[in-house]
Amino acid sequence: MIYYVDASAFRDGDGSEKRPFRHINDAAKIAVAGDEILVKPGIYREQVIPQNKGEKDARITYRSTEPLGAVITGAEPLTGWKKVKGNVWSARINNAIFGNYNPYIERVYGDWYFSPKIRHTGSIFLNDVMMHETDSLKECEKAEANPFAWNQEEASFLWYTEQDGDDTVIYANFHKLDPNKEKTEIVVRRNCFMPDKNHVDYITVSGFNINKAATTWAPPAAYQDGMIGPHWSKGWIIEDCEIWGSRCCGISLGKYLDPENDMYFTKNHVKSPTQMERDAVCRGQFHGWLKEKIGHHIIRRCHIHHCEQTGIVGRMGGVFSIIEDCHIHHVCNSQQLGGAETAGIKLHAAIDVTIRRNHIHNCIMGVWLDWQAQGARVTQNLMHDNCRPEGLEQAPGAMFNTDVFIEVGHGPTLIDNNILLSPVAITIPSEGIAVIHNLILGGFSLINSGVDSIVSGQREPRYTPYHIRHRTEVAGFMTILHGDDRIYNNIFLQQYKIHDKKKTAADADYEAVGTAPFDIFPTYEDWMDQFDFEKHPDMGGLAEAHFGHLPVWIDGNAYFGGANVYKKEKNKLVDKKSKVSVSVVEKKGSWYIKSDLFGKLGDFSCNILTTEALGKAFEPEQYFENPDGSPITFDKDYFGAHRDPAAIPGPFAEFEGKEIKVF
Repeated sequence: MIYYVDASAFRDGDGSEKRPFRHINDAAKIAVAGDEILVKPGIYREQVIPQNKGEKDARITYRSTEPLGAVITGAEPLTGWKKVKGNVWSARINNAIFGNYNPYIERVYGDWYFSPKIRHTGSIFLNDVMMHETDSLKECEKAEANPFAWNQEEASFLWYTEQDGDDTVIYANFHKLDPNKEKTEIVVRRNCFMPDKNHVDYITVSGFNINKAATTWAPPAAYQDGMIGPHWSKGWIIEDCEIWGSRCCGISLGKYLDPENDMYFTKNHVKSPTQMERDAVCRGQFHGWLKEKIGHHIIRRCHIHHCEQTGIVGRMGGVFSIIEDCHIHHVCNSQQLGGAETAGIKLHAAIDVTIRRNHIHNCIMGVWLDWQAQGARVTQNLMHDNCRPEGLEQAPGAMFNTDVFIEVGHGPTLIDNNILLSPVAITIPSEGIAVIHNLILGGFSLINSGVDSIVSGQREPRYTPYHIRHRTEVAGFMTILHGDDRIYNNIFLQQYKIHDKKKTAADADYEAVGTAPFDIFPTYEDWMDQFDFEKHPDMGGLAEAHFGHLPVWIDGNAYFGGANVYKKEKNKLVDKKSKVSVSVVEKKGSWYIKSDLFGKLGDFSCNILTTEALGKAFEPEQYFENPDGSPITFDKDYFGAHRDPAAIPGPFAEFEGKEIKVF
């Protein structure tokens, strides 16, 4: 069955081509497996709540008939503004319009939310730019930009809200603009396209512009919403969409609502936050977190930008998914919200998740895989400028900046064939990481750090789970021993200035580039020597080795610009003389790398790597392999081109000239 939707239709119809529905949600109420909903261009100010699930071979498909022509928005135009004082105007809204969810009463709050400021889930948009909320009418009148905001001009357009009886009153400083003559909107709906129940499976959403929703903070042990998402389901495809303007998250692949565990720390305080997260994993098993029921989503060719917590968020619900060919940028730039759940992509339990061929830039972090990134692969991505603008300080409650952050995972996690150009490139308070064939301009950080807490002088280990291979079932819990890393065939370039030379690799913002931070770890041979049972004939005698550092493998890397070098690396190229640089530029919508670096490799070559050569991640005893368990030969580069047996380090199989198109 095909249903038709047209916002400009003469009147509500029956969904036929001649008498289309005027609202997408009318079709969402009745569509069943195999149905297609064709949506004509127009603005759809509604919340679409699919009621029925599709089947693997009979999906329910929602399609904009013109790419990005159908706009699903959580915003409403607001007119009738009255001038109050100077550049400040006010508007009054009767609360009946909000139903049972008033975004100007509902606060952004919850577990892992660290910002000291009170912020609401609502927001005001002036000509499609989100204005910045402030704490008082007086501050609104002053129009002084938050000094931590990444765009200071935008940050001086301020708004403030208060309740007056049955009305919400908005005050806003529009500078010299008249809000009654500009495009001025307020966000009134929590979501744009999302089921209100679990297991609404096999939905395709294709070609929509989805924007401006009053989403809530989405921490990992709580219900996670976004402007669009599958709500604890299986097999969704979100493709060719533009997704932007969320108060918190753009796309949610996240956790279901579990009332007993929802915002547990914020409400109760009595368990440590880490214990709360372990509880959430085990409760998820009870609530059906299985490979057969959850995940397997595809997000592809989407343009995701200007969201204030994450572009894509998810705890457990995104397992076995693919995120590919997306452009993700300007996430968490206003610094209105602060906490430990902010990045272009922020996933917990990214089991067998593939993140490939994306362009991620100008985000507080690029990709943050927190806990259980077992079998995750970050490959063929372009990442740059995932850092504060020069001269700005880190906002209270805000996180540090990096391209890739793998936190307290046991691996195996692959980071290969990427272009990582931010001042901090890879943050790994984890183990079981393989970093292969990347171009890296930033430092490694939180090495042998960022895991355990010291409470009352006592070390409190952060035990995290690992899983049955290529499954969700928990196989065990263990603290992070650090090490078990493989760093092969990369190009390291110290191009950026090191702002604080007292920093070490134990710090989150370590800017020294190279592999020397791994000098503290043993080689495999030295590590194995500890387990000679003739030397230690009882179990207790091996305790020190069981809780010591794991080994590392480092070889085939090239170092330029003074990048530091692992002292035990044998096959390496160290060029301290050449003056080289790398830059990324945009031209007519395409992105290019410019560099004089690649001609400096000479005849240096490195080995082609395989799953077998990398071995198994220690704790889960799982190979660095494909999600289906098949082996990988790393003979394809950033573009998918074939590498010759005498391969060169870095993400490109070959490079001629000084410029190459990369996105």
